[in-house]
Amino acid sequence: MKNNISCAVAAVRLASVCRRTGGGRGFASLCLLLLLCGMMSLISVRGEAVEAPTIVLWPDGAPGAQGKGEADTPTLTLHLPAPEQSTGAAVIICPGGGYGGLMMSYEGNDVAEWLTRHGIAGIVLKYRVSPYRHPAPLQDGQRAVRWVRAHAEKLHLNPQRIGIMGFSAGGHLASTVGTHFDGGNARADDPVARVSCRPDFMLLIYPVVTMGEKTHVGSRNNLLGAAPSTADITLLSNELQVTEQTPPTFLAHSRVDSVVPVANSMRATPLSTPGTAPREASAKRNDWK
Repeated sequence: MKNNISCAVAAVRLASVCRRTGGGRGFASLCLLLLLCGMMSLISVRGEAVEAPTIVLWPDGAPGAQGKGEADTPTLTLHLPAPEQSTGAAVIICPGGGYGGLMMSYEGNDVAEWLTRHGIAGIVLKYRVSPYRHPAPLQDGQRAVRWVRAHAEKLHLNPQRIGIMGFSAGGHLASTVGTHFDGGNARADDPVARVSCRPDFMLLIYPVVTMGEKTHVGSRNNLLGAAPSTADITLLSNELQVTEQTPPTFLAHSRVDSVVPVANSMRATPLSTPGTAPREASAKRNDWK
């Protein structure tokens, strides 16, 4: 029942404000699946859960780690469909929590379990949060994309169908990964570091996107401190960082969200720059400014 309620909440948010990009039929189908199956899950019967394996993201220790405890050790929890049911797609899920905690259940593992029932691998990222500051969460997010892509064959995945999803502050991390990426270091000793960290698509659910005026202040304070520089605010205001290489993106946000202003999604809807793929947005009233 808890899982069904979580999916129902997601479906309502998806129905409130949605955006499609020109990412092709496969991407559009995935967005439609996320919306319709979320609603259908209200009447689904949940079977016995299979324990998902968890891997340590940085076996030799995360860069800048302040210790060796659980909070210092980013992980990925792998919820994988049966190989014969796999679509080849994977979604790396970044739970929210204001960069001060992580909602690992209803914005993490519950979502991942739902995805697997539809042939999509749901991979939950436990990333570093406060007292860690930028760039620690971004490093963990980039590493997660690289790790899944580097292990795609073993996991029965298509390395060109690896997306990232985030809720609230996790949406900020997901959009940061999707606007700050590289093609990997071909000379790296670590084979994971050799592959690209660019996600193939983004799914941003009631996300924090900006670090500017309309941000979620608690998230910004936890990520950048109480007095961030103008340069850091600009760098991590992801609506300002979009290029023609930015992955196709799906946004969902309620216009009555009292925690993260809907302006985060509405300002990101055009994704800033001319020349990018066509995009659509809808809202019941134009009251988001």
